[in-house]
Amino acid sequence: MSDRTGTGEGGGAARDRRSLRPLAGLLPFVMRYKGRAAGALAALVAASAATLVVPVAVRAMIDHGFTAADAENINLTFGLLIGVVLWLSVASALRYYLVMTLGERVVADVRAAVFAHLMRLSPVFFDEARSGEIVSRLTADTTQIKSAAGASASLALRNLVLFLGAVAMMVVTSPRHSAIVLAAIPLIVLPLVAFGRVVRRRSRAAQDTLAEASAFAQETIGAVRTVQAYTSETTATARFAAAVEDAFLAARTQVRTRGVLTFVAIFLVFASVVAVLWIGAHDVLAGRISAGTLGQFVLYAVFAAGALGELSQVWGEIAAAAGAAERLTEILAVEPAVAAPARPEPLPEPARGEIRFENVSFAYPGRPDVATLADVSFAVRAGETVAIVGPSGAGKSTLFQLVLRFYDPGAGRILVDGVDVRAADPAAVRARLALVPQDPVIFAGSARENVAFGRPDASIEAIEAAARAAHADGFVAALPGGWDAVLGERGVTLSGGQRQRIAIARAILRDAPILLLDEATSALDAESERLVQDALDRLSRTRTTLVIAHRLATVVGADRILVMDGGRIVEEGTHEALVAADGLYARLARLQFQDG
Repeated sequence: MSDRTGTGEGGGAARDRRSLRPLAGLLPFVMRYKGRAAGALAALVAASAATLVVPVAVRAMIDHGFTAADAENINLTFGLLIGVVLWLSVASALRYYLVMTLGERVVADVRAAVFAHLMRLSPVFFDEARSGEIVSRLTADTTQIKSAAGASASLALRNLVLFLGAVAMMVVTSPRHSAIVLAAIPLIVLPLVAFGRVVRRRSRAAQDTLAEASAFAQETIGAVRTVQAYTSETTATARFAAAVEDAFLAARTQVRTRGVLTFVAIFLVFASVVAVLWIGAHDVLAGRISAGTLGQFVLYAVFAAGALGELSQVWGEIAAAAGAAERLTEILAVEPAVAAPARPEPLPEPARGEIRFENVSFAYPGRPDVATLADVSFAVRAGETVAIVGPSGAGKSTLFQLVLRFYDPGAGRILVDGVDVRAADPAAVRARLALVPQDPVIFAGSARENVAFGRPDASIEAIEAAARAAHADGFVAALPGGWDAVLGERGVTLSGGQRQRIAIARAILRDAPILLLDEATSALDAESERLVQDALDRLSRTRTTLVIAHRLATVVGADRILVMDGGRIVEEGTHEALVAADGLYARLARLQFQDG
């Protein structure tokens, strides 16, 4: 996935130059809430201003002394300080609330945007990406960003404003001493920037390693029955432990770098304060400044030093978040390989259900040198049932992938109702199709939600009618909870035949003009197969049907049969005509019917 998004090893130098630039990709999400962001900034400035008032009071106390005559001034000063403290408390609480809720809101929007973008990406992306890594980006990376966008961003902004304000007040208080401190700032900031880049790069490496571990865990948990059946628990556990150890080592390297960054920053910052205090003490002895002025200056210097020291710590958090943001923006930057044109050609209404392949050739992007289809041409008329048969690897399922426009052909055209699918909106094309795959997908929802997946607004009466047509109503009624029964992830609580009947009911409910049946009855027992086949036969009378089948007994009644081999159509005709031709179909028929 990283190669596709331009983040391979060759991009390392470019990433160093970008530093925190990936965080700029979050600005559009922040700008949706300008009022809250402005309120947070105002509260932050108010809190910092309250903090900067304190040294002025300290200077007055030192320069005017603590005599009995000054008791009234002392009372007034400290009364004002209580007001400043109240101001600081309210502003700080408001800043924390606004910044934290803004961070939570932004991260929620980022998660939703990334997921929505993933749903629009073509299967080409998912052919190469690992689902576990994608989930890691949606969860672990957004959590990293949430930490930075909330607490870390709040502290960083607070300390940045406090630092700038303290530096400005230092210049006002004593320009000579300020020059000494300001001269030391580049010695402090440059290591911050350099180490921050290293932290971001190593944080990215730690996130990548953790994503690998997460991907393996998700894959293994999803196949736990196979793991246990092959007694491979020890092997799987050792491999995951090794992946977790790699993630720990990467994280430890990141933390070590941040520790060095913190040491360097704090030492340089407070060493500069000590140096200024030493020079200032000699200036007080020489009468060049008052003790109160030195006290005020030192407090501002401490504020500036403390703010810079805090920045060095949160800088590591923000640099780590930049690495996470980079991984998310990589996904958002991926363009779908199959997308709607700027001005899609509308499909005719009402739908006819016609399909035409014209000299179509195709190779999967992951195997560009292996032609899956070669110069395939055929037409399916409205209401016609056409079966596609042939040995494994002949290209049968690829025809469905292209009709659904999961991929575009390398050569030739595919037309649905007379419109080239590349000129139409893919969603409009798919709306005319209902698919029953060989390996049906059952979601971790209720039976009702699974049948209504293609028509979520369908009434319960329509759902139950579709289930009856697919002969799924009986076993659904017997489930604990009936239509509200949760079927479990991937339908683990159902048999293979039950999952297939749920998928068939889903296709029936969709009521699309074109049915795509990929071994739709392969997982059914003999009785269920007969019942479902009858239902599909009735359904096919009013719509166009393409059937992929290995068991020829299920397609002998098709209007036409296309025989594929090596990515080409090698025979075409009815069952009787193809048997009489004594070609590939006849050989397959003899093998199957003799075995039967």
